[in-house]
Amino acid sequence: MTRIKICGITTLEDALAAVEYGAHALGFVFYEPSPRYVEPEVAARIIAALPPFVTTTALFVDAPAARIESVLATTGVDLLQFHGDEPESGCRSYNRPYIKALRMKSGLDLAAAVAEYPSARGILLDAYRPGVPGGTGESFDWSRIPVDLAPRIVLAGGLTPDNIADGVRQVRPFAVDVSGGVERAKGVKDHNKLKQFIEEVARADKS
Repeated sequence: MTRIKICGITTLEDALAAVEYGAHALGFVFYEPSPRYVEPEVAARIIAALPPFVTTTALFVDAPAARIESVLATTGVDLLQFHGDEPESGCRSYNRPYIKALRMKSGLDLAAAVAEYPSARGILLDAYRPGVPGGTGESFDWSRIPVDLAPRIVLAGGLTPDNIADGVRQVRPFAVDVSGGVERAKGVKDHNKLKQFIEEVARADKS
């Protein structure tokens, strides 16, 4: 079964809808330039209202250690997600499981890049656009993902209800991560798209 993470959560209404439809994890963006940025205090209130067994994730981009520690203390998130140039030593220094995002730049040696983060719980693969750490709404060539890496991969980048079934069937990743592809405005989820996206993942799992 492909796990599903809905990222860029900013309201309790969207969080509960995602969980009701079958999401396994929710992501909160603590990168202030992002239109999906959420204040830690707001995220904490949302997290406190969630049912059990929903994994909560905090997304950072080259954040200072003090900032990360502050968000952890305020929100109590389960998992960290690093989208910048953070080294492995930094990622694992918070005594919290983490996933590392890699952007699929042309010429990237993916196996070598993954090997630099042996302590990561998983590797999230996103599209590459210069100067943008993620959330571009663009996809990449999924055939670049080696079959043997798929069990560690969180597939992201330009996923929508229209293409997610193809992505799951082709890559067979451990999980998928979507944000903009299920929105009606930046930071505001479209509940019909949320439901359709999660249904399409389930349909692809059965094929």
